Amino acid sequence: MDLFDVLALIGGLCLFLYGMNTMGESLERRAGSGLRSLLGKLTTTKIAGFLTGLGITAIIQSSSATTVMVVGFVNSGLMTLSQAINVIVGANIGTTVTAWVLSLGGIESSNVIVQLFKPTSFTPLLALIGIVMQMTAKDHKRKDTGAILLGFATLMFGMDAMSDAVAGLKNEDWFKNLFIMFQNPILGVLAGAILTGIIQSSSASVGILQAFTVTGQVSFGAAIPIIMGQNIGTCITALLSSMGANKNAKRAAFVHLFFNVIGTVVWLSIFCIIKAIFPLDILNDPASHMSIAVLHSAFNILCTVLLLPMSQLLEKLVIKLIPDSKKEEDFVELDERLLVTPPLAIERCHDVTVDMAHCAVDGLKGGLAVVDEFNEDLAIKIKDYETKTDRYEDILGTYLVKLSSYNMSDRDSAEAAKLLKLIGDFERISDHGENLMHSAREMKEKEIVFTPAAKKELSILCSAVNEILDLALQAFLTDDVNVASKVEPLEQVIEATKLKLRANHIARLQRGECTIEAGFVWSDILADLERTSDHCSNIAGYIIDMAHNSMNIHETLRLTRTSDPEFLQMRGDYELKYRI
Repeated sequence: MDLFDVLALIGGLCLFLYGMNTMGESLERRAGSGLRSLLGKLTTTKIAGFLTGLGITAIIQSSSATTVMVVGFVNSGLMTLSQAINVIVGANIGTTVTAWVLSLGGIESSNVIVQLFKPTSFTPLLALIGIVMQMTAKDHKRKDTGAILLGFATLMFGMDAMSDAVAGLKNEDWFKNLFIMFQNPILGVLAGAILTGIIQSSSASVGILQAFTVTGQVSFGAAIPIIMGQNIGTCITALLSSMGANKNAKRAAFVHLFFNVIGTVVWLSIFCIIKAIFPLDILNDPASHMSIAVLHSAFNILCTVLLLPMSQLLEKLVIKLIPDSKKEEDFVELDERLLVTPPLAIERCHDVTVDMAHCAVDGLKGGLAVVDEFNEDLAIKIKDYETKTDRYEDILGTYLVKLSSYNMSDRDSAEAAKLLKLIGDFERISDHGENLMHSAREMKEKEIVFTPAAKKELSILCSAVNEILDLALQAFLTDDVNVASKVEPLEQVIEATKLKLRANHIARLQRGECTIEAGFVWSDILADLERTSDHCSNIAGYIIDMAHNSMNIHETLRLTRTSDPEFLQMRGDYELKYRI
């Protein structure tokens, strides 16, 4: 093996790792909606979680990526620790699919039909299709499909380049002695763990081991402990991912480590005992692409058979090692590990926005209540609602902006834009709730009292605002266009009612029934109520926009007012209901 072979090996390794990374990321994006569906079907049963982990990992071709996602799900509260354990166990078997695909590279036959199944025969065609799709497709899904094909072709070309570069090593004594040394179980496990820890992919390290089998120097006796070590090395990705996460997320990462370490210790011990009692000649035979895939699958299946029934013990072990702290986390966080899977990140943002919406609406309704009768305890709660809503806006806004830099489908991109607009309106609604509270406190401190007529008018307007809040919230929570369409006519009535109440107040001033000081507070309250209805109108408009694949809210509202035959009827009904 000369200098040029070394350069060819480095180039092949780079192509292989780049291809695997590209294919994995593209598969993850392409399967985003499917991952959301699989996650939604999770139950607390072991088999359901196991099959979910197996399925996701088989789709995205990376147990490390699956485990990192699981850590993110647990950290975000989307998954319990017990569910995570079962998914992680399934991921260990799902990752073996890659080795079986790569084993096709070891096909040796003069039969034309058999040769067609060899990757070198069909990957050029896949690469051609992939590059055409990448260069011509406008749809993100087609581009991702093209990237998957290109990634697979690249990793197979890299595999072939590595195999060709190391083929000359079969005559090198030092290389033969190296793999004889790896027959020492401890050294073999360390070699596999270190290599996998460096490249952070057991699938990639198994592929590299398969490439080295062309030398004929990789014996079964060396391959078995190396494969066991590779399973330990792949845990480094999840452990790094869990840094800065909550307790349960750290526990999920350590479950992955303990699962592979315990499995390796048990089966390596059994392997050593069998080897000592029954000297097996097959351990000195050279392994092949196919036999590496078989060993990889067999080891992970044996670990699953051993440890899946003991998943509850694993859970108790990590809880004991990573106990709960006395101070529990008191606010939601959005986990950046989910950013690589935009559909799941969007769904998590939607869930948090739901919490924000309830917080904002509760704050505004509290403001309506204290205007009617001031209560200091409720005033404190309203301030807390406003503070929480501000924090929700900061967290969601920052996260959604980061998410926008990732490759998303058109639907997810539109949903992210909608959420960004929604959080602004919900935050302003909570501000108006706090404003109403301040107006109520001013009235109490200055002993300002509205006239009976003003109180009655304000009560009617507050009832209308209370209804429009409920309609806007329901439209958002249910994504119901029919409910959303009821908001704008009511907003028109609230706006007209505000103008009428302002005119009535001026008339009372002129008659000397009301004070100037009360008039200032009255004007502030009317402004906050009318602006709240405006934000409710915006929220409903976003729901209608998404249903019509448009994000032009002003055009949506204009068309609703001018072309909807039901609009005037609904407005008339609201005018009768809230007539002054």
